[in-house]
Amino acid sequence: MTAHFPFDNSYARLPARFFTRQDPVPVEAPGLIAVNEALAGRLGLTLPDDPAETAAIFAGNRVPAGAEPIAQVYAGHQFGGWSPQLGDGRAILLGEVVAPDGARFDIQLKGSGRTPYSRMGDGRAWLGPVLREYIVSEAMAALGIPTTRALAAVTTGEVVLREGRMPGAVFARVAASHIRVGTFQFFASRQDTEALQALADHAIARHYPDAEGPAGLLDAVIAAQADLVARWMGVGFIHGVMNTDNMTVSGETIDYGPCAFLDAYHPQMVFSSIDHYGRYAYGNQPQIAVWNIAQLATALLPLMPDRDAAIEAFTAAVNGFAERFDDAWHRVLAAKLGLAEIREGDAALAFDLLERMAKGEADFTNTFRALSGAEPEHAAAEFSKPGPFEEWLEKWRARLASEGRDEATRIAAMQAANPALIARNHRVEEAIAAAVAGDLAPFHRLTEALSRPFDPNPADLDLATPPRPEERVTQTFCGT
Repeated sequence: MTAHFPFDNSYARLPARFFTRQDPVPVEAPGLIAVNEALAGRLGLTLPDDPAETAAIFAGNRVPAGAEPIAQVYAGHQFGGWSPQLGDGRAILLGEVVAPDGARFDIQLKGSGRTPYSRMGDGRAWLGPVLREYIVSEAMAALGIPTTRALAAVTTGEVVLREGRMPGAVFARVAASHIRVGTFQFFASRQDTEALQALADHAIARHYPDAEGPAGLLDAVIAAQADLVARWMGVGFIHGVMNTDNMTVSGETIDYGPCAFLDAYHPQMVFSSIDHYGRYAYGNQPQIAVWNIAQLATALLPLMPDRDAAIEAFTAAVNGFAERFDDAWHRVLAAKLGLAEIREGDAALAFDLLERMAKGEADFTNTFRALSGAEPEHAAAEFSKPGPFEEWLEKWRARLASEGRDEATRIAAMQAANPALIARNHRVEEAIAAAVAGDLAPFHRLTEALSRPFDPNPADLDLATPPRPEERVTQTFCGT
């Protein structure tokens, strides 16, 4: 069967200064690790019957008809420091496909070789980060969180030098787009108003067709990001590197580098090895999101006819992020606690539980999942000292009773909001270590199990077990 990708490459039709045209750099010996057949069908792709031909496409050795490969340029604030030019240093955007339902998606190859934006990098990826992004992005999709997706992963038959000699790999990523806050910053910092206007028009047409001008775009991005970060918090997800070049205007989670999920809950938990001061800690994520949004607002100012009026309006919009996030976060927490409606005092009840969880070193995911069962008192087993939790439990039961919701409905609703399975850090590392040693079975098992986070196969419930002390992952690393 001949490969077919329904390409229509609108970003490649923007001015030449938005990107560099470049094919992926071929690899020595492509080998297929995984291909997401369901996602390929969603995109309307036809893939070859021969796995070797599929591997050649997703390794970058064979560019499918209709592709217009480019490396995108952007800038960004990285850990608060300004980098005037970044860009796709190890990725090539093959192009955009239009799915059967009319939705548009980017297909990008990560680890596809050096580009003009590689700086000192080699443009390649090693197997570990490729499998991490595959596992976690698909887990996030199954959790119902807006995210880029994993289309395929391939080995390259080459060695990549990182801490040592690592097996090379390429990751095929799907996104609604790869337009970042940093893309706007790049053109704004160069006072290129013409390009900035073209980018804003493109982003509005692609993501928010009802938005009216730059102000409408800003408002839409604020709403999307407030909802996204609240959803992250609801599953204990820590992005780890919330730079402005890692925030999409579409509101999708992107760039699963040193990301992690909470085991024991603590609001200041940090895993990223490069986050030395805890800037991107779990509990700091809403504040960082609004900081990033402020940078987008600043970048959009040159497009406004009355700068002073725009500053006032944009400041109000950015300041409004907090209320939008709080609304989204309170909805997430209410669902996790099985509350059918939000009342005064519900947020305080939820935050009281979180505080007791932090002091009791309770597992985030398992505490809420246990609460979701027919015997919620079993959640006490997650706490180092059960007394404070049992005090809270009585308050929660009284609040539930005030709604008169029947128990079966409460359990079903809570189990749909509280996953039994997440991509636990030690399980991800376990799968990576096995793959490096030549065994992909743990990767495939974990990926399959995480596709059913709310209704797991009973045979996969061992994956819900928190790490033993010797299994704990204390640091995660960026793939570059």
